[in-house]
Amino acid sequence: MATFYIEQFGCRATQADGAAIERQLLNQGCTVVAEPHIADVVVLNTCTVTAAADSQAREAVRKIHRANPAARIVVTGCYAQRAPEDIAQLEGVSFVVGNSHQTQIAALVSEELNAAEPAASDFFPLANIDSEGMSLGRGPAKILTGDIFAQTTVPVGFGDSPESGRTRPILKIQDGCNNRCSYCVIPFVRGKSRSLPPNAVVAQVRVLVAAGAKEVVLSGINLGSYGRDLTPRASLIATVRRILEETALEQLRFSSIEPQDITEEIVSLVASSRRIAPHFHIPLQSGSDRILHAMRRRYRASHYAERVRLIRKCMREAAIGADVIAGFPGETDDEFQTTAALIENLPLTYLHVFSFSARPGTEAARLPIGLSVPPAKIRERARHLRELGQKKADAFRASQAGHTFRALTLARGGENWTEALTGNYLKVKIPGFRPPNEWCEAHF
Repeated sequence: MATFYIEQFGCRATQADGAAIERQLLNQGCTVVAEPHIADVVVLNTCTVTAAADSQAREAVRKIHRANPAARIVVTGCYAQRAPEDIAQLEGVSFVVGNSHQTQIAALVSEELNAAEPAASDFFPLANIDSEGMSLGRGPAKILTGDIFAQTTVPVGFGDSPESGRTRPILKIQDGCNNRCSYCVIPFVRGKSRSLPPNAVVAQVRVLVAAGAKEVVLSGINLGSYGRDLTPRASLIATVRRILEETALEQLRFSSIEPQDITEEIVSLVASSRRIAPHFHIPLQSGSDRILHAMRRRYRASHYAERVRLIRKCMREAAIGADVIAGFPGETDDEFQTTAALIENLPLTYLHVFSFSARPGTEAARLPIGLSVPPAKIRERARHLRELGQKKADAFRASQAGHTFRALTLARGGENWTEALTGNYLKVKIPGFRPPNEWCEAHF
């Protein structure tokens, strides 16, 4: 029986894609293993949000091939969609499959393991894209990718199953993005915004609950835009209300939501429901209005601050996280200090810090070289922001002293402790061994 291993990179939506690929391979009769060096097939589900993410994926290919030369390596995800020819040249790679054709990975692997040559009609030279957008590179690896903007639906996939010993399954209900932030390559590798219909969302939550899930994380590339593409039009908040009313799910959690989509209604819903985790992740990117405009972000710093303060007013215990980019082209010292000061003054509880990385094909990559911030200064600014983020995280944890929260045990621990996660996104060590996916009390 063939064995496989999946290595994940990137965001929650990518993790959900990886879980769907795992389910497909299991349905083909393959067996998942815990280490890549013992697998017949290794699937790398990649990210391409920064140059560092690309480099990490390439290094993973090299490392796995050195340790397991016989393994068939399948590279998929956003990097595979963006630069398939580059990946195909890496020694050890058998297939490069873009986001556009991820649902075909299990069939390709089955054909490969059965020594059956894929039908020639399935592939085409990269220089000749057929009517369905498929292509084949003539390098060492076969390439299957196509027009991501032709995708109009979100494939139904049940994500991580509690039966596998993992907790907090991720349910992707939206994919793609219609925004065009000047630094972001993701719309070009994920396509236009599209949503899973509400009935399908509710049905998948029921399946996950029946399998034992106590918490489900709703994810998407632009989750706040959920339902706007559907006919009739749906909304995230209406679909969440249906989940609460029509399923027995014990806790729902949101992944990232854009500032312009954080409405008073959604804040009120989270504040009023004990079944929604008090946790918001709201990308900031910059505290300078001029830089936000150059980034093509659809809000001002004052709007962002107002949304964050509204959440804190309604939920004193809520986790509020932010993404921030250091060193966007043209960012001055004063503008960076403006960003740092905004973060310092807001009740944020953690930061995800990114050093600016010019992505091919984006507007920011075409800006004059004279606007580039020196790499050393980018590193210095990123370091300062990470230190600020750690300060925020420490202060938030300290503010919870004397409180007791419900927490869900994770599949991590030691001889005499088990890691658990609270609704407000704090990790805690619970004394003793506990199996994953159990509620417990966390004392701070």
